Amino acid sequence: MFLTLVLMLKIKFCNLSDGRVVGFHILGHCGYAENGRDIVCAAVSSATYLVINTITDVLRINPRVLNVSDGNAEFVVEESDELQCRSLLNGLREHFLGLEQLYPKNVQVDYMEV
Repeated sequence: MFLTLVLMLKIKFCNLSDGRVVGFHILGHCGYAENGRDIVCAAVSSATYLVINTITDVLRINPRVLNVSDGNAEFVVEESDELQCRSLLNGLREHFLGLEQLYPKNVQVDYMEV
């Protein structure tokens, strides 16, 4: 008997009560291909680092939460910084929603109110 492990990347966007996005939590691995060849994981990782680095290093905004490790990323900005980060976070959400449509077995996008 073989046990099949189903991998899926779970992305939760952190929204304020009015729907404005202030961050995200990413957990897991895509499982689309073996490590080093997983194009879905590469797309998620690259976009995630682009947004985090742009907000922290270009806009010089200190996030309320920033934790990145293997298979996990948490990033949340203060409500007062939401307007400056809006385009980046909304663009990231649209990118991930597109990946979810293309790879529904590997990427799941959800929302949580903070």
